[in-house]
Amino acid sequence: MEIPYTVAERPDTGLNNGKIAIWLFLASEVMLFGALFASYLMLRMGAAPGAWPRGDSILNVPLATVNTVVLITSSVTMVMAWASLKRNDFGKFRLYQALTVLAGFGFLGIKYVEYSTKFHHGLFPSTNTFLAIYFTLTGLHGLHVIGGMAVNAYLWGPGSKLWKTSPEHFTNRVENSGLFWHFVDLVWIFLFPILYLL
Repeated sequence: MEIPYTVAERPDTGLNNGKIAIWLFLASEVMLFGALFASYLMLRMGAAPGAWPRGDSILNVPLATVNTVVLITSSVTMVMAWASLKRNDFGKFRLYQALTVLAGFGFLGIKYVEYSTKFHHGLFPSTNTFLAIYFTLTGLHGLHVIGGMAVNAYLWGPGSKLWKTSPEHFTNRVENSGLFWHFVDLVWIFLFPILYLL
C-alpha cells in the first residue's frame, strides 16, 4: 500500500507524512549515536586511572572550535533558506541554501586538515582506544554531513524545479532536510565537548 504525500497536516498527528517520516528516521539516528556515545562512556569509565588521554592533549581544539562555529552558522542559514520560501522569496532561498552547502564544505575541509595532521604524526585509529572512538564518531558524523550536503545541494539545484509546480510541497522538503541538518549539528555539539574538551 502506498502512502500518498500530502502537504496538509494529518488530523491525528498534526504533521504531514514527510515530517512524520523524517522524525522517525531521526529517532533511529538518535539510537545509533546514543549507542556509540554510551560505548564511549563505558570504555572511558572502565579505563585504568591515567590511561585515558585528555582530548585537548591530542586533538586540535581551536580548529574544532572553528568547525563548531561553522556548523552553528550553517543551521542559521538553513533556517533562513526555509524562512525565505515561507516568504515566497526564492532568490534568497537559493542564496541561503548555497551558504549552507558551502558551510558543509568548510566543515569537511577543516576536518580533512585535522585528519591529515593526525595521520602525518602517526596517530591512527589503531593507535589507542581513544583515537579509535574519535575516528569512528567523527567519521560517521562526517558521512552524515556529506549526506545532508547532497540533499541540500539537490534542493538548491535540480530539485528546486518543484518550487514552480508545488511550492508548498517543495517548502516541506526543505524543512525536512533542515531537520536532518539540525540533527547533524546537534550531534557535533555533543561530540565537540566530549571528545575535545574532557
